[in-house]
Amino acid sequence: MSESPYRIDRRTLSRRELDEAAVVAARGFYTDPFFVFLSPKPRQRNTALALFFRNALVHLGPKGHILTVRDDADRIVGVSAWLPPGGYPQPVATQLAQIPGSFRTLARRPRAMIDGNTYLTAIAKAHPKEAHWYLYLLVADPEAQRRGVGALLLGDVLPTVDEQGVGSYLETQKLDNLAYYRRFGYEHRDTLTPVTNGPPLYTMWRPAK
Repeated sequence: MSESPYRIDRRTLSRRELDEAAVVAARGFYTDPFFVFLSPKPRQRNTALALFFRNALVHLGPKGHILTVRDDADRIVGVSAWLPPGGYPQPVATQLAQIPGSFRTLARRPRAMIDGNTYLTAIAKAHPKEAHWYLYLLVADPEAQRRGVGALLLGDVLPTVDEQGVGSYLETQKLDNLAYYRRFGYEHRDTLTPVTNGPPLYTMWRPAK
């Protein structure tokens, strides 16, 4: 078996690397049903997603953990963002810092601001209260998908989760992802449909080991 060209990287991201990670996330979620619903125009969605994910990564909060997977040329091909126990909800200062970037992302489509806020409210209400690690983001560049990038990102953090004896939680917009996350011990918890005619969101929980 040939050695994988990918490796986990835990360095703190520079501004340039945050831009690179945001572009990877935008590419990975470009066809995601949730983001297609919020921003149906392809060119507008491409720009909005890069802004959205950069804003999310920059303002993850003081307890946030960002990991990347890189190839042999040190290019980012995968990103995960985690909030450890006590990291969610994010501090008020962090939430306020997110607002300008979120507004710029959705300003061209006011309806998306209303629908997006409705989803966020439903997500906050469904979020577990018990101690857990929150998988805020997991994405691989489309060219690197199905090549073990997600497994590297999950495998780097889940042992710590198990050592701490707490659960882990995530949301996903794709039904197909339920089977993927089950491989790592997550189970479907709830299906959220906060917007009429909008795509569902699936919540998943991985119990403490």
